[in-house]
Amino acid sequence: MITYARQNSEEQPDVTTPAAEDHIAPAPRVSVQAFCETVETAAAVQSASEDRRLAKAHLKIQMGGMAAAIEAYRSAPTPNVIILEADGRNDILAGLDQLATVCDAGTRVIVIGRVNDVTLYRELVRRGVSDYVIAPAQTIDVVRSVCNLFSAPEAKAVGRIIAIVGAKGGVGASTIAHNVAWAIARDLALDSVVADLDLAFGTAGLNYNQDPAQGIADAVFSPDRVDTAFVDRLLSKCTDHLSLLAAPATLDKVYDFGAEAFDAIFDTLRTTMPCIVLDVPHQWSGWTKRALIAADDILIVAAPDLANLRNAKNMFDLLKAARPNDRAPLYCLNQVGIPKRPEIAAGEFAKAIESPPIAAIPFEPQIFGSAANNGQMIAEIAANHRSVEMFLQMAQRLTGRGETKKPRGSFLSPLLEKLRAK
Repeated sequence: MITYARQNSEEQPDVTTPAAEDHIAPAPRVSVQAFCETVETAAAVQSASEDRRLAKAHLKIQMGGMAAAIEAYRSAPTPNVIILEADGRNDILAGLDQLATVCDAGTRVIVIGRVNDVTLYRELVRRGVSDYVIAPAQTIDVVRSVCNLFSAPEAKAVGRIIAIVGAKGGVGASTIAHNVAWAIARDLALDSVVADLDLAFGTAGLNYNQDPAQGIADAVFSPDRVDTAFVDRLLSKCTDHLSLLAAPATLDKVYDFGAEAFDAIFDTLRTTMPCIVLDVPHQWSGWTKRALIAADDILIVAAPDLANLRNAKNMFDLLKAARPNDRAPLYCLNQVGIPKRPEIAAGEFAKAIESPPIAAIPFEPQIFGSAANNGQMIAEIAANHRSVEMFLQMAQRLTGRGETKKPRGSFLSPLLEKLRAK
């Protein structure tokens, strides 16, 4: 018997679930080799190798199917994962029995076949196969199958990264990021962390009225020390469900980073936090592009003018193309209705970007200014303000959560409350 660890239950995954609603944790640095029989499957695997969630995996594709795999591993060590395309019930089982004689212990096998039969599936499981994908395999099927080998099913809800970025400087993207994170933590009761990535000028510490001695810079400049315990010590507690990884907001250092500078931090946060909100500064560098592409969901914040429209469309198109198997980025309009300022209507944005904004937040300088100066969220100083409901709706869209249900009181509730008070 091939000694692979079986990861999946005997129930096949629901293939009717839209790819956009999947939350698939990225795969670690593993080697994957695929042996395909058809060009269609080879194309799907090649497309999967370019998906952001397999960015760390080293994937190699060969033709020849099961026979080629058996021949290849007679004289070479097997990788972490083998993907095999096979036709016919007998060919699959006989081929796996031969492969077992040349396969290293611990290697995991994914089989792509055209026979849709539960008896065959059980036979594959008995031989130690990790997953069985019904052909024709789609790109997202391959991504899901490989990634799920390295994440426990009960842990799939952990580690959703939401990146929020402005289409232009000064459009209020950080304010929206902080208020949306507040709604995720308070109203959706999800343990969350805000990572302020603007190390020189970040405002998350001010907005949450926090002044921690340590923050995200300590992790960036000490990548070898980054682990769960180290990152936990850097977090500043804002509420029961919300923590902050603050930026130093000082100019005593120059914050030039390589493209992978934040990878270790994000990977560590994914293992402990159900939701990570990235407050991404408005700049275009290797690491900001990487952070946006690698996020599970993206929100672009734009003001209603021409420069914002151009930038938002450019960002939307690039991110959508770079993440073909993910939900398209979302965007919202902010600072709508500034007196005497000509504006581009939401309909024009929708026409250019081919998608409507998920919210249009009105220009309310008094309440937003008061909140910023007091280090508070909008919900703290004006719980019934219309923007609070917008932040909650954005939080629900970005986390994939439905509308929160509040208990409905009866007409006797006021009387019962008075009786309890006596």
